[in-house]
Amino acid sequence: MKRRRFTSKFKKEVVLEALKERNSLPELAQKYKLQPQQISQWKKEFKDGAESVFGTPKKSAKTDAEERESELLRIIGQLKVENEYLKKKLK
Repeated sequence: MKRRRFTSKFKKEVVLEALKERNSLPELAQKYKLQPQQISQWKKEFKDGAESVFGTPKKSAKTDAEERESELLRIIGQLKVENEYLKKKLK
């Protein structure tokens, strides 16, 4: 039996309808051809992740690897300039 895959857009649609509570979970499950437990799980995941939407914004800074890379590139540039300067002084 092949597993069904659902897009985040589909999950959002189902969860938002479940949160409206206009229909019961079994009714929604039948409408979307899902198990009620699946809708409950998506609803829980949605609620757990909701804090991140309204919480403090994540630091938009670079990752550690990107910061390290830019620092190394800055050092390389500085060394190139110093190297060129010393080559001209030796002539």
